[in-house]
Amino acid sequence: MKRAFVASAVAAVSMFPAAAVPADEPRQSYTRAEVAAVIGDIQKIVSPNGVQEQLEIPIGGIKQWISVRGRDRRNPILLVIHGGPGSVEMPLSWTYQAGWEDYFTVVQWDQRGAGKTFAANDPELVKPTLTIDRMVADAGEVVQYLQKRYDKKKVFVLGHSWGSAIGLSLAKRHPEWLYAYVGEGQILNGGDNERVGYANTLKAARKAGNAKAIQELEAIAPYPNLDGSTPLEKVRVDRRWSGYYGGLAAGRSSLDWYSNALEMSPEYTDKDLAAIDGGTAMSLRAFLPQEAKMDLTKYTSFKTPIIIFAGRHDNTTPSENVAAWLPGVRAPSKKLIWFENSAHMIATEEPGRVLVHLVQDVRPFARKDLPDR
Repeated sequence: MKRAFVASAVAAVSMFPAAAVPADEPRQSYTRAEVAAVIGDIQKIVSPNGVQEQLEIPIGGIKQWISVRGRDRRNPILLVIHGGPGSVEMPLSWTYQAGWEDYFTVVQWDQRGAGKTFAANDPELVKPTLTIDRMVADAGEVVQYLQKRYDKKKVFVLGHSWGSAIGLSLAKRHPEWLYAYVGEGQILNGGDNERVGYANTLKAARKAGNAKAIQELEAIAPYPNLDGSTPLEKVRVDRRWSGYYGGLAAGRSSLDWYSNALEMSPEYTDKDLAAIDGGTAMSLRAFLPQEAKMDLTKYTSFKTPIIIFAGRHDNTTPSENVAAWLPGVRAPSKKLIWFENSAHMIATEEPGRVLVHLVQDVRPFARKDLPDR
């Protein structure tokens, strides 16, 4: 990018009112890489005790990628386990994560079969290993790697959507590794999740009198299938209309904002971006049958604190399901926090409130290990 042009533009804006700029002034166009470089420069960690690195690490017999960012290495680690399956969070994190990095060392992990990790391995070798148990084991290995590399006894884990199934399972298996577990868009029972979400979406379409939506949604009934399966083709129809009615991001009817944000990521190269679709396709086909049979409602006793971030309008992983489950859970501490202006993408929909709750309701569980301020 032409720095002189940027500097002169900033000076002009500060010195003259907008009306003074000629309407027919030609606009400078920039490449994706140039825009990403500017965002990356803004994001650069410059504090003396900070950490900013991308690492390819050996996890579960393959190469997997993590991004580690924080302004003080003494802060507790927060491992983010992304959703999907295959919906990487690393290239979206620039939209919401900067504030987190003052209070946590934040780790974004591209899971087996997703994003950078998908691009780093032979898909044909990885495909047979795509099981829920393997993913939970991978998460455990990532935690152990972080503990060793950054000299931490425990970490925080935040699981989003599909990643919340992995995260909750990890919290159940290895509470000794966690200060606390945070579920965002928590999924518990695959079949219940799909039934409730589908019913809510069809209700919204009927209320709006949307004949096309009603026709397409009724055409996939019963959903899930009578045998409990959720074919990818049916899932796509359900998610298309759920998203249209704000079930993914409240008040939004498309995913353009999400796609555009990924494109500007300073964490991803063009090759990485190109790998997203392939990883998502492979992961969905492998995990949807397993997710349909998954039932984590049986987990009602934990030895680590459980905090749930629930979007009031979430119809991707309907929040009423986790709200009904949590009262029956026994844990050292538990809390349900509602985000009234969010659906499923809470971190990007209400970033300020997410930061406040991470600092006020989550970080104190690491009280003994917090740095002096």
